[in-house]
Amino acid sequence: MTSRRPVGVITRGTTNPNRLRRCDRWLVATQAHRLRAAARPPVVVDLGYGASPVTVLELARRLQPVRPDVEVVGIEISPERVAAGEPLARKGVGFRLGGFEVPLDGRDAQLIRAFNVLRQYDEGEVAAAWERLRGRLAPGGLLVDGTCDELGRIASWVALERSGPVSLTVSLHLGSLADPAVVAERLPKALIHRNVPGERVHDLVSDLSGAWRRASPLMAYGPRQRFLATVEALREQGWPVLHGPRRWRLGEVTVAWAAVAPAPYPA
Repeated sequence: MTSRRPVGVITRGTTNPNRLRRCDRWLVATQAHRLRAAARPPVVVDLGYGASPVTVLELARRLQPVRPDVEVVGIEISPERVAAGEPLARKGVGFRLGGFEVPLDGRDAQLIRAFNVLRQYDEGEVAAAWERLRGRLAPGGLLVDGTCDELGRIASWVALERSGPVSLTVSLHLGSLADPAVVAERLPKALIHRNVPGERVHDLVSDLSGAWRRASPLMAYGPRQRFLATVEALREQGWPVLHGPRRWRLGEVTVAWAAVAPAPYPA
């Protein structure tokens, strides 16, 4: 616990088991090197985990095979939510009262996952929050700012290093997917209001949707084959797609941040 007033405002607290599995799966598959490279037992933060500590426990379970000595800390601005989590604390899992200051007794975090936290803030507040959280990262650390629906079937997140944002990931449940453009309503706060003509993220959502439609004949072979063709078409259009088919077949596509970075508002 800390006696200082946490920085930030309380979230709605909505959460569900497996709601953040898509991000966790991505972390394990593409970012595990950050945990393995840590000289000391790495600290991972689930910031603003909500009314239930379930996502903290799930994150610990998924990261421990990568780095058995990882410490996952759930941080909440609500004392009641911290109190609800504390009975479940154990070696490698803890709970603390806090906010964007990320209280860790002088330690820095190797990973900070902040899902459905910034969506309630104004877009103009995002840059300052990002800067503050990036300042709490250890060298080689990563901040993930994401948004998802209640069941975790529609998700997107921005990955940021200490130097700034590096990528945007869209992750969709293929079995229930009608149109990838559905992600527009679950974009991170930095982008959700930029899904308008003239903005790069609008172009990405439009091109993703269009490529999905054109790949409709492949639906006879299943949604995975259709999505693989969709992402391949994006890459052929010049989008800087990262990773490869192993990620795409999960309904996931990651692009370099520079390709979707918001344009400055007119003065």
